[in-house]
Amino acid sequence: MTEPSAETIRERLRSIAAPGSEGDIVSNGLVSDIFITKGKVFFSLTVPAALAEKLEPLRKAAEELVQEMPGVQKATVALTAERKAGPGNASQPAANAPTVKPAGKPAPSGRHTIAVPGIKAIVAIASGKGGVGKSTTAVNLALALEQSGLSVGILDADVYGPSIPRLLGLSGKPEMAGEKMIEPMQNYGIKAMSMGFMVEEDTPMVWRGPMVTQALTQMLRGVAWGELDVLIVDMPPGTGDVQLSLAQQVPMAGAVIVSTPQDLALLDARKGLNMFRKVDVPVLGIVENMSLFVCPDCGASHSIFGHGGAKAEAEKLDVPFLGEVPLQMAIRETSDAGRPVLVSDRDGKEANIYRQVAGRLMEEIETATETQDEGPAIIFE
Repeated sequence: MTEPSAETIRERLRSIAAPGSEGDIVSNGLVSDIFITKGKVFFSLTVPAALAEKLEPLRKAAEELVQEMPGVQKATVALTAERKAGPGNASQPAANAPTVKPAGKPAPSGRHTIAVPGIKAIVAIASGKGGVGKSTTAVNLALALEQSGLSVGILDADVYGPSIPRLLGLSGKPEMAGEKMIEPMQNYGIKAMSMGFMVEEDTPMVWRGPMVTQALTQMLRGVAWGELDVLIVDMPPGTGDVQLSLAQQVPMAGAVIVSTPQDLALLDARKGLNMFRKVDVPVLGIVENMSLFVCPDCGASHSIFGHGGAKAEAEKLDVPFLGEVPLQMAIRETSDAGRPVLVSDRDGKEANIYRQVAGRLMEEIETATETQDEGPAIIFE
């Protein structure tokens, strides 16, 4: 049986009156984007914070109405509302571990961000173009932060080319955590979610922008992340729908730009940096990847892609320079094998380089969150 379209579902939902106002829940803008996959329907209802606890019947009515539609196997509806932060039950970090204050920068005009409960800081790892080693950098920085005593997760937002499953040596399908949430996969102490867990590795994703945005929303808010100090988001390359949607949906601690040293990559990196600035997301710094290549046989250094370009660009744009990662066979080989250098050679020089970069990143995160108030949270009833 063919599953209904999002528009058909919206028409059906028009039969439900909006609470406290004239009209229906669709006309009043309470219904979020509707995500449909293999007969499963996901969306949320945005309601006033003061009424959130009383509107469980509304959520249930919308869920049951959609559940009864032909072609729908399961409907999941969540209530979302802004609320003041209260005392939480955050997990205690390991001894001597860095501390991360909850990020919640007030949204600028035109943005309506809702924090993800339990996650103190969300950091995007981005690049202006593909092929600069952004995903490898994201995974190794996540591992370095975890080994420093933080609780860390990683979200693979590159729906068209997910790399996180391979880089973390993960396979299989995630399980459900209750009726509404998905349990993240886990390896090396890192919680992970990726579209690569949902489809075969060689299956192309032929989705338009709105579908990608809906999938990102579900992977971000529909996953039982638990208490995390940092959620690393491995962004797709470029400056498209995913970057804009994430900036609009959640209060981010900031973004890290990964670039190789050559002029072309730096030009694209500058575009990515300016995009984050325009949507009021702090740029935490630039990482120069594939920097000097040291020949394993003769020990000579070679600037294959140039050297120092990203550092010079960081100084020019007045953003922190987090460090440079060399072009090394060990990094490539261990990444392909699903055992990154922070795991396969924890005390090696490459691992120590990533730790130094992660340490500078933590300093920038703490600085960025010092002046931020804790933001509103999504409520699942």
